[in-house]
Amino acid sequence: MHWLPESSAEEREAFFDEAGAFLATADPRKLAKLPPLMRVKWQLARERRLADLLTVLAHEREYRASSFSVTGRLRPRLAIPGLDSGSLPADVVRLRQAELPVKGKATEARWQDGKLVVTGYAYVQNVPADGRARLPRLGWLRQQGARRRVPVRVRPRTDLRATRDSGQALHAYDEAGFELTVDPAKLRTGGRWQAGVWQLTLALPSPGVVRLGSLDRTDIGSAGHSQARQLADGVRLVAGFSDERLQLTVDTPAAEIAGHERVGDALRLRLHVPATPRGRAPERLLLAHKGGAFTGAYAVVANGDADGDAEGGGHVADVPLADLTVAEAADAPTQDLIATLEFADGETRRATVREGFAPGQYPVAEGREIAVTTDGPGLLKLHDRVRQAVVDELRWTEAGELELRGAYTGDPQGLELVLRHGKYMEEKTLPFTCDDGRFTLVIAPDRMDSYDGPQELREGRWYLSFRPEGEADKGGDVPVKIRGDLVDTLPLTHRGAHRAYTVERRFFDRIFLAAGSPLREEDRGKYRQRRLRELYVRDREKPLRDVVFYNCYHGRQFSDSPRAIYEELVRRGADVEHVWGTSDRQAVVPEGMRTVEWKSAEWHEALATSRFLVTNVMISSWIKRRDDQLFVQTWHGTPLKKMGADLLGTSKANPAYIATLPGRFEQFAYLVSPNAFTTPIMRSAFGFPNEILETGYPRNDVFYREDREEIAARVRKTLRLPEGKKVLLYTPTWRDDQRFGAGKKFKLDLQLDLAAFERELGDEYVLLFRKHPKMLNNITGARDGFVRDVAAYAEISDLYLVSDVLITDYSSSMFDFAHTGRPMVFFTYDLEHYRDTLRGFYFDFTGTSPGPLVKTTEELIDSLRNLETVEKEYADRYAAFVEKFCEPADGRATAQVVDKMLQWAAARRR
Repeated sequence: MHWLPESSAEEREAFFDEAGAFLATADPRKLAKLPPLMRVKWQLARERRLADLLTVLAHEREYRASSFSVTGRLRPRLAIPGLDSGSLPADVVRLRQAELPVKGKATEARWQDGKLVVTGYAYVQNVPADGRARLPRLGWLRQQGARRRVPVRVRPRTDLRATRDSGQALHAYDEAGFELTVDPAKLRTGGRWQAGVWQLTLALPSPGVVRLGSLDRTDIGSAGHSQARQLADGVRLVAGFSDERLQLTVDTPAAEIAGHERVGDALRLRLHVPATPRGRAPERLLLAHKGGAFTGAYAVVANGDADGDAEGGGHVADVPLADLTVAEAADAPTQDLIATLEFADGETRRATVREGFAPGQYPVAEGREIAVTTDGPGLLKLHDRVRQAVVDELRWTEAGELELRGAYTGDPQGLELVLRHGKYMEEKTLPFTCDDGRFTLVIAPDRMDSYDGPQELREGRWYLSFRPEGEADKGGDVPVKIRGDLVDTLPLTHRGAHRAYTVERRFFDRIFLAAGSPLREEDRGKYRQRRLRELYVRDREKPLRDVVFYNCYHGRQFSDSPRAIYEELVRRGADVEHVWGTSDRQAVVPEGMRTVEWKSAEWHEALATSRFLVTNVMISSWIKRRDDQLFVQTWHGTPLKKMGADLLGTSKANPAYIATLPGRFEQFAYLVSPNAFTTPIMRSAFGFPNEILETGYPRNDVFYREDREEIAARVRKTLRLPEGKKVLLYTPTWRDDQRFGAGKKFKLDLQLDLAAFERELGDEYVLLFRKHPKMLNNITGARDGFVRDVAAYAEISDLYLVSDVLITDYSSSMFDFAHTGRPMVFFTYDLEHYRDTLRGFYFDFTGTSPGPLVKTTEELIDSLRNLETVEKEYADRYAAFVEKFCEPADGRATAQVVDKMLQWAAARRR
């Protein structure tokens, strides 16, 4: 059904026949339980209504499978533009209560003037909240096991995040935001505090009935963690989550942990007994391993020297540090101990901490420490762990630098501070100082070092860890945390030049630096991107400007053929403005060049009003060239692997995407081909109908420039390559079946034994490792030694210039590198699987490769040790490879493409 729009008439008839046969035997009760859109699709298939089914499928692709409109005030029904829902049975289109669920989320929880203030959003799915209705209207707390309700003040507010988080493009939920305030005093019964749990309910108006819902948690910050607050002596309120839903708990502990200190070889825990009818001193403190294994029992005794107020007096429990040191090895994971208070009548309860409790760390042997801390619900937490860095001071300076200071009782020698991206696994190392058990770290997120110059920290969460210098394996990382009593000081936000940077937390006290999106909130999310595409259509009526708009790898780099064309236009003094599209501001462009952020309002306007577009990747199907615009497609490789329409009939074919290719490529007046071999493939794979410029790639002109040796010297200096060492460049491509989960994040399938490589070749070579941009995980051992990670180096042709040997697999880098005439070795450990199962090839690679195909690290090392023999053996094949794939090779590709662009512009002016 999903591919029905791309199917033939015969396939559609066969589909309806098979669908009818299936429905004739399907259980009607199960069909009735299908989601609304799916019920509609199967009903239309039953009735063989092709046009209507195609309408629904098109709607589903545009807006998402769970998105539709709702009509009917008393009896809500599903509605799809272009579909007469009244022509379908009522039980198919009528929406049940569960099919209009409340989607609610808390985004912040803070204490203000003794009251709990929660902000968030809540809406009824598929019912817009875009100004016509401000939601929610009502809220209340209900005590578990009782009928009592306490109204909660709910004030509406605009929250654009609600629409973005919804992940759909059809509805706006901007006015679904709210702020609710809970006065804890109203939870008293008869003027007294009673222990109990209170559940929050929100009531939202919707078609047919008022919908009731609650609030889900986030995974970070104050709305992602429980938090405890003392209301009175012996009374505390815990705002927490049960089954991810917000609830409030009034707790009346009989005793609490007030503080701690080291007394000789023991940890002394100081207790506070409230001066309340429930307050009483426990007899023992019980400790157990997390998971249940009992550790020991320790007497609680009165102590006149212990801190305590006049009413409560002081009580202490002394626990030998040896009893808390339970790890079996110095590098063992953190061992958690559960502390329980036991009273005279046998009652037990988890030990909680009193407000004002300050966490601490006590070093013990083998580089470990006993940490005495707390968590969101205010439980006492005892850990035997590797010594950790704990932040207790943090601030943003006027210069936009984040200063972090804290305690670290470990040995700082040989450590470096690593910033690790939580999604892309990218890492950056930073200097720090550490003296007398105190560390200081300064981060300038707007000015991070990169090969191309200062660069902004890319969007996402960056976690901080200490790691042995030169290591890439994160297994031994020492996480940086914030002291438990300071979590309420977060978030701490600074507005940089183009984005916000925020220090926040996860897992209660694990801090990270979040780099926000450079896109305005008004431009973010599927709904707003759809609206911007509508504005793009209007902007196409504006006058064109003499602008060359560059799209290089979707804004990730300033490199490749678009860069070569830009530099040639500048050299000629062309009277045009140059605008570079950047994604997350990661492309570092020449000073003074205007940039527009990918998918921003300005980016859409540039698409609509620039006279020229130069791109090396696919453009979206909604982008349409105006009659007086020139779109140039330079593309980015000679194909070994099948692509586009040539994948039809294989498991990797996407018929919906392939069906759009002719329309996308029709927008280009010129398509640049690297060689005669690729030209017909571009016709068949892309359905390209216009002029193909068989000039070679502009990016490869660098191999024929007179100053190429000067460029190579500059690159060697930038990469800090050691004098006297030869350079190996490894460029593995990605594998379709090596993924993180089911998404589009691909793993590096590292089959190369880097340790053996260094052991055998390290005296003569350095290895530049440039994984494909789609691969996310780290390269073990890559620093400034033998293995160097150059994935972030934008211009790969620079790397070709300084490399003596290319090691690759099925990457198109082989075709570009062949322009150097230098040797290549192919590490094709999965050749049969890749060729026969994953992708398929356009030619016999095994019979034409310009170097040996090897399957093991040992074979690869042997080939590199005997390069002279390899070069002689493959000389004829290398020459044939160059003749087939490296012609034209005159260094004039850029000039010829620019000539075409300027000739087109001159003809338009005549």
